[in-house]
Amino acid sequence: MEYYQFSASTFADKVGVQRSSISHILSGRNKPSLDFVLKVTTELQEVDMQWLLKGMGVFPKRSMTKEKDTSTTPTLLNSEVSMHEKKIQRIVVFYEDGTFEEYQK
Repeated sequence: MEYYQFSASTFADKVGVQRSSISHILSGRNKPSLDFVLKVTTELQEVDMQWLLKGMGVFPKRSMTKEKDTSTTPTLLNSEVSMHEKKIQRIVVFYEDGTFEEYQK
């Protein structure tokens, strides 16, 4: 709520829940329901569900752009090369501390 500069009542109106629900969650009386979490993540696109539920990930969520993002790991699903044409010989994982692991078939 602080990120958006919403009051509790404005936040409740924005995500479509009763104002008392927000009050009860903030006071610790109730825990957020799945319906509440889904409403928040649907209405506020920057909120990642994993961050909201487990504190994992980042907030605000990184936007998905059509530009190629070189900071993400490429996936085989996005590869232009068919998996039937080439076979994987080895996979090398590089870590931030400069070490690496190599996996060979």
